[in-house]
Amino acid sequence: MSHGSKPRFDGRTAIVTGAAAGIGQSIAIGLAADGACVMLADIDAAGLENTIEQIRSAGGKAIHAVADVTEEQAVADMLRRTNEAFGSVDILVNNVGGSTRGGHIWEMSLETWQAVVKRNLQSGFLCTRAVVPGMMKQKYGRIVGLSSGASQGTPWRALYKGGADYATSKAGVEGFARHLSLELADYNITVNAVAPGPIETERLRDSFKQMESLEFSPLRMTPLHRLGRPDEVASAVLFLASDEAAYITGQTIRVTGGR
Repeated sequence: MSHGSKPRFDGRTAIVTGAAAGIGQSIAIGLAADGACVMLADIDAAGLENTIEQIRSAGGKAIHAVADVTEEQAVADMLRRTNEAFGSVDILVNNVGGSTRGGHIWEMSLETWQAVVKRNLQSGFLCTRAVVPGMMKQKYGRIVGLSSGASQGTPWRALYKGGADYATSKAGVEGFARHLSLELADYNITVNAVAPGPIETERLRDSFKQMESLEFSPLRMTPLHRLGRPDEVASAVLFLASDEAAYITGQTIRVTGGR
């Protein structure tokens, strides 16, 4: 929440992709609760309605777009609607992403590889490219991408499921942030990433439960011996999006319980 009397994001506009559930929902609710006007994007219409309802019932300001942000036109339309509703964009959170049951490298199809790279990297590229000109003009911007502990290799994922497509694309999120922080530094735009470890979201709760007895389970491999919560990831994202983090750019904060 806000530090002092004024909300941290008073007068700021934010876009959060993948805001229908889990970490994205938590980030969107946190930004709105701290004063931001928020555009929520996702392909899940029902989930978006749920997030919007939570924000508005708490007195926050938000609109939403049912949009596939891996597509150029959908991103352009979303940005146009954001600008019409709230004016320029100050904060972009590239949260859309995910993996498939792609399996180990020796069994992974090209289609699976391409789909995961598209979801995790193309979405961030298109949304960032869309908002940057406005941020350059106003000489202010905060861009935060969601990486993953998988970018460093995750024992339980690698051993039991594979997933090189996901690990590689999430490492790309960190490289993207590192490089763009240099490209955009002259315009007072910071670019960072947050890498969550095993987080207990609705979607992943059951699969983490099934792994509890395994030798390399998340609980055993995580020094804090518990799963993280979506709001704990959101706290790191909100910090990087705030003016408290004005001198931090090109970094990845690992919210991984010590992994």
